[in-house]
Amino acid sequence: MNPTTPAPPTNPTTPALPDPADERLRRWRLVLGGDDADGTGRALTGTDAAVDKALTALYGRSPDDRDRDHDRDRDRGRDAAGRGRTAGLGASAPSVARWLGDIRTYFPASVVQVMQRDAIDRLGLATLLLEPEMLAAVEPDVHLVGTLLSLREAMPETTRETARAVVRKVVDDLEGRLAARTRATLTGALDRSARTARPRHRDIDWDRTIRANLKNHLPEHRTVVPERLVGHARAARGVRKEVVLCVDQSGSMAASVVHASVFAAVLASMRTIATRLVVFDTSVVDLTDRLDDPVDVLFGTRLGGGTDINRALAHCQARITRPADTVVVLVSDLYEGGIRDEMLGRVAAMKASGTQFVALLALSDEGTPAYDRDHAAALAALGVPAFACTPDLFPEVMAAALEKRPLPIPAA
Repeated sequence: MNPTTPAPPTNPTTPALPDPADERLRRWRLVLGGDDADGTGRALTGTDAAVDKALTALYGRSPDDRDRDHDRDRDRGRDAAGRGRTAGLGASAPSVARWLGDIRTYFPASVVQVMQRDAIDRLGLATLLLEPEMLAAVEPDVHLVGTLLSLREAMPETTRETARAVVRKVVDDLEGRLAARTRATLTGALDRSARTARPRHRDIDWDRTIRANLKNHLPEHRTVVPERLVGHARAARGVRKEVVLCVDQSGSMAASVVHASVFAAVLASMRTIATRLVVFDTSVVDLTDRLDDPVDVLFGTRLGGGTDINRALAHCQARITRPADTVVVLVSDLYEGGIRDEMLGRVAAMKASGTQFVALLALSDEGTPAYDRDHAAALAALGVPAFACTPDLFPEVMAAALEKRPLPIPAA
C-alpha cells in the first residue's frame, strides 16, 4: 500500500470475528456436557445455554442414573418437578412438548428425528405419543411411523386420526421422492424384457429397428436392409410381470415395512405389473386388496411377534401362476422361527420353476441389520444372495430382477 494513501475508515458497528480458540472451546463444552471433569471451564449463555439444556435433558444421564436420582429424590422428599436433578424431561406431557419445541428451534429436521428416536428409546416416551397434542409436536419420519404402528392396539380413538395424519405425511413424502424414478426405471426394464427378435408386423418398433440396422444402409438404393427386427411380444399389451413382496413385520423391521408398503403401492399403480403384498410374523396377512392406499396397508400391519418365513413363502408360492414371469422379494432379517429346511426347499423350488427370487435383509437407509448368517449363507448356496438395500437402490434391484440379469448388490 502507498504510505501516502490513507487507510480505509473502520466501521465501529462491524462485529468482531469470533476467536477461533474460544469457538473450539465452546463446541467442546457443548459436546462434553459441562460435567466437572470436562476440563473446559467454559460457561454458556443465551442460545448456547438453551441448546445445552435440551441436550442434557436427553443425553445428560444414563437411564440407570435417572432411576437412582428418582429414588433418591423420593427418599429426600423432593417435589414432583424433580428440583435438584441434573437431567431428564420428567414424566409430564407438557415438559416433553416444550422440549420437542425447543429441539425443533435449535436443530435441523434430520437431527430432530434422531433426537426424537433417542428420546423414545432412552426415556420411554412411547406412551406419551398416544396423546394427540404430543403427536402434533413431533417431527414425522419413518422411525416415528414404526413406533406409532407398534402402539396401534393401545391407541385411543382420539389419537387415531392424528396418528394417521402423521403416517400420511411420511408416506406422501416417500412417494414423492421414490415413485417417479421407480416407475421410469421399471418401465424401461419391462420394455427391454418384452422385446423380441421375431415380432409380428404390427408389433415392430421401426425406430429401434432402423437404428439397429444402420450398418446395412444402401445409399444407392436410399434404404436400410432390416436384417434384425426389434419389436414387442403381444404380452406387452397387458400384464407382463408379477411381483410378490413378502415382508417380515417383526419389530426390528419397522422401517423396512414402511418402505415396502410405499413401493408396493407404486408397483400396484403400474398396469403392466401385477403386485401382491404379504406381511408376516408367525401368521400371514395378505394386504393386496389395500394397495391403493399405503396408509391403509401400514395400519393393516402388526409390528412385533415371532417369525415364520416358511409359512409366508408357502402362501406366496401357492399363488404364483406364471413362474417365469414372477419376481418374489423376501424382506427379512432371516431369523426363522419356522421349519428351516422347508423354507430353503421352497426357495429352491421357486427358482427351479423359473421364478426370480430376491432376498433383502432390510429395505431402509439404516444399513445392514443383525441377521441370521447361517440362513443367509444357505440362500447364497442356492444362488440367492441376501443383502441390505436402500430405498434409492430398490428400483435398480427390481429392474435387474425383471430383466433376469445380475442384481446390483452394494459392496459390503
